[in-house]
Amino acid sequence: MKKLFPIKNITGDTYRAAKMTVMVSMGAIIMSLSSGITAQNQDDSLDSGLNIPADAQLFENNPNVRKATAIVNGTIITGTDIDHRLGLASNGQISRIPAEQMPAIRAQILAQLIDETLQIQEAEANEIEITDAEVNSNVETLRQQNFRMSKADFAKHLKSMGTSEDSFRRQIKGQIAWSRVVRRNVTPFINVSEEEVTAIVQRAAAAKGTTEYKLSEIYLRANESNQEQVLGTARKLLDEIAKGANFGQIASQFSESTTAAQGGDLGWLRPNQLPTTLAQAAQKMDQGEIVVIPSPGGISILALVDTRTLGVTDPRDQILSLKQIALDFPKDISVPDFQLKAQDFNMRVQAIKGCGAADAMAAELNADVVNSDSIKMRDLPPQLQKIMTELQVGQSTPAFGSKDEGLRAFVLCGRDAAPSAAEESFDDVMERLENERIAKRERIYLRDLRRDAIIEYN
Repeated sequence: MKKLFPIKNITGDTYRAAKMTVMVSMGAIIMSLSSGITAQNQDDSLDSGLNIPADAQLFENNPNVRKATAIVNGTIITGTDIDHRLGLASNGQISRIPAEQMPAIRAQILAQLIDETLQIQEAEANEIEITDAEVNSNVETLRQQNFRMSKADFAKHLKSMGTSEDSFRRQIKGQIAWSRVVRRNVTPFINVSEEEVTAIVQRAAAAKGTTEYKLSEIYLRANESNQEQVLGTARKLLDEIAKGANFGQIASQFSESTTAAQGGDLGWLRPNQLPTTLAQAAQKMDQGEIVVIPSPGGISILALVDTRTLGVTDPRDQILSLKQIALDFPKDISVPDFQLKAQDFNMRVQAIKGCGAADAMAAELNADVVNSDSIKMRDLPPQLQKIMTELQVGQSTPAFGSKDEGLRAFVLCGRDAAPSAAEESFDDVMERLENERIAKRERIYLRDLRRDAIIEYN
């Protein structure tokens, strides 16, 4: 059976926050951090007043003996735990990490494991049980949706990355545990008054016709002493995103903003709701553009996901009915043969006269057809949005794809008018404010757990 690419898998939306972060690209963990340690010559040491013998012998630990890296309220985190989580975070590309940056990266992984341990411990303290069956179910969902491998192949894949199924399962358990803790100990105590919501709804009505920007951000703290260093780090992360790394996953892993848990998603904002530097940048950016800019107290990697005008119907909200024609090629096909077949495929799809003819044409080429209804035009990549706007029902897009991934084309089978523009409802505003306050209280909760924890480092 040939591989199909449902609509949701070709949108190219690298800015949407993942619901559960499993891994990030290698570039997301390359941090330009200097150790700040400089060697002193022997004479300096002897003259320092420390009375260190010139022939002092250093007794090093046996590298073959595994010791706990940290003990968190009695729970041990070993160097192996860090190794496995590092393999997962780096997608198995540990060898690409410069040696001088490894200590800082391992320290960051350790901090994440400590937080994860505290979250699991807090669930246990609240008698919240996370069963193996629940963890297995979540692992299976991720395996099928994100990896599309058999169980055996998935286990081999994790091993090849330098990690293990146990490490992967523990990460999933930590996420489930913390979500349950927050649901029990935070969510019930969040209050939003009707007066607050009414005031926001009224201000939104007054802002009708104003442009809003859907933004995502990776925020890195910086001060005068390290601003250039942090700026260099931001540019490296931007390079990795340009190469295909997922923006939301990198934000979840490394952003120091409160929106990290949402993959850096800032939501829909008007310019007057943003810091001046971010507002000015957003108003000059094109959809899909990503820039590195100064922001209050640090550096921001800012992505413009989308724009909209309040109270105005947007044609990109049209609902489309599409047929996707998918043609794959043998792995060993030569470049000249691929180019000839690609030209033929493109000519054929451009000549299609209506959706009824798409199936017959696909059958001639031994291609596959996927019917996709209720697709919002806004959810397509920007380049396809423009093409769809100009297409008539029954016409097709140009072919797109590659030799390795195969070729695809869409035939427009139907188009429903965009619904009338609706302002954010009272309930929508209420839900948004509640979520924002839950996220804030959640960060305070975790901070308090860190403060009360007994942590021993080795």
